[in-house]
Amino acid sequence: MSLLILSPSRCVRALSVNSICTHCVDVCPVSAITITGRLPSINQAQCVGCAGCVAVCPIEALNLDDFSSTDFFFAFASDEDNLISCQKNVPCVAALSHEQLISFAQMKHGVVLDTGHCAQCEIGTNVLATLASTLENTNYLLEAIESEFRVECSDVGYSDLGENEVIVERRDFFKTFHLRGLGKIRGDFEKEIQKTTDEFVEYSTDSSHTKELRTKKITDRRKLFFTAIKRLPTPSILHVVDGSKISFTSQKLMDETLCTACEMCYRTCPTGALTSDVRNSKIDFDPFLCIKCHLCHDVCEPKAITLSESYNLAEWYKPTVQNLVTFRVRRCDECDVLFSSSIGDRICRRCRLEDEEAKELWGLE
Repeated sequence: MSLLILSPSRCVRALSVNSICTHCVDVCPVSAITITGRLPSINQAQCVGCAGCVAVCPIEALNLDDFSSTDFFFAFASDEDNLISCQKNVPCVAALSHEQLISFAQMKHGVVLDTGHCAQCEIGTNVLATLASTLENTNYLLEAIESEFRVECSDVGYSDLGENEVIVERRDFFKTFHLRGLGKIRGDFEKEIQKTTDEFVEYSTDSSHTKELRTKKITDRRKLFFTAIKRLPTPSILHVVDGSKISFTSQKLMDETLCTACEMCYRTCPTGALTSDVRNSKIDFDPFLCIKCHLCHDVCEPKAITLSESYNLAEWYKPTVQNLVTFRVRRCDECDVLFSSSIGDRICRRCRLEDEEAKELWGLE
């Protein structure tokens, strides 16, 4: 049985109290994850180790202790076969993200997902429903980049067990699988205790996580995705596609009349896709780094930053940094501190708020 591990300081929800991310909760087929307070809570005994939550977590804050999607990337790339099966190389066929599947399809000249065991699996119905959407979007993007390869589902029913051996229960299989694959029993006693804890364990962040919370980090799967893309010919036409079909990156729009230059969007962005300069005189956006975690939208009070309905695939082959808004930088008439503004304010945000609070206290309009 796998142990699902959450890195609290990497979770998008840890970066802002305004985050509404619930991807892991929404995809879990057995309701082993819930949101308690700010961060997800996990019931390890209830978890079946399918890694569906790992696949959809935008910032890779979730991982299984016995399955690394990054290690799998290299192992699968060197395998002559193009079959992905829960009985061969992954905990579940829903354990891989759109980015990984697109990469594999190109590298392996097509990928086959083995759904032959889903009918007998306790989470099979949920997995098939998830795969339907995943394959639709993945193959849509493969077609858009003029790839001749696709990701397909097939009831292969792969098994390397003897004819007389039968997989009776999912958890029993994983125990056998890991013994065969790893050649040893994991002896970490504390982990074994955690795996059998039939209650939701809460997570939190404290001052010891400050450094990591401030660190801008590109996900491993994004690095591998662009490594795979760069090795392939550039399409003859770089299409503009439906933005809703891409779950792992986006393009942004900014309404300059609404932006208050509060700096929240680029300060909370976990990958550095949104940036400014030393004078805070602008907001730039790099789609190459965007993981579509939605955090910049969650923290923007005036809703000045929005998702574009389309996405230019040129960003996969010729990445560009786009300027969303440029500010005027001047000294505040009241406190003499430099501040940024898109509408020509004469006093800074802090002084303006203090003035509004004072008027409210005095009963003035």
